[in-house]
Amino acid sequence: MELWELCARERIRDTLAQYNWSGDAGRLSELAATFCADGELEVRGSAPVRGRDGIVAFLGGAVTRFDAAATAAEPGVKRIVRHNVANIRFLEITPEQARVACYFTVYTEIGLDHYGRYRDVLVPVGDDWLIKHRFVSTDWAAPNSTMVR
Repeated sequence: MELWELCARERIRDTLAQYNWSGDAGRLSELAATFCADGELEVRGSAPVRGRDGIVAFLGGAVTRFDAAATAAEPGVKRIVRHNVANIRFLEITPEQARVACYFTVYTEIGLDHYGRYRDVLVPVGDDWLIKHRFVSTDWAAPNSTMVR
């Protein structure tokens, strides 16, 4: 393996972590910054959204629904959300593009809330590797999930 590839893999891992850390903290503009300016977020069952502003608007609606559902279910309960990414596989990596697949699990105040898969295409932008396209597939959700409808 060449040095450029080792660097690319670590930068990609950092992008994947930044996406989830930012989302869990509700910092949607920072989450959107993990995408290329014209990046695309596609959630299975929903129309794809393009561009950072579109991603923030789409996820902002999800955060509002999440907060409202949790408050209605148990007023006064501390809201938490923690995404965990595992089994990151580099399916293809060249100096121009990487195709990456991984699993995610999400914990909220109810415990295990849902889990699924990310399928990403990332490209180098300056010193970073940013998401050009992300496909999110939820494989399972708890019956009382506060996040998945």
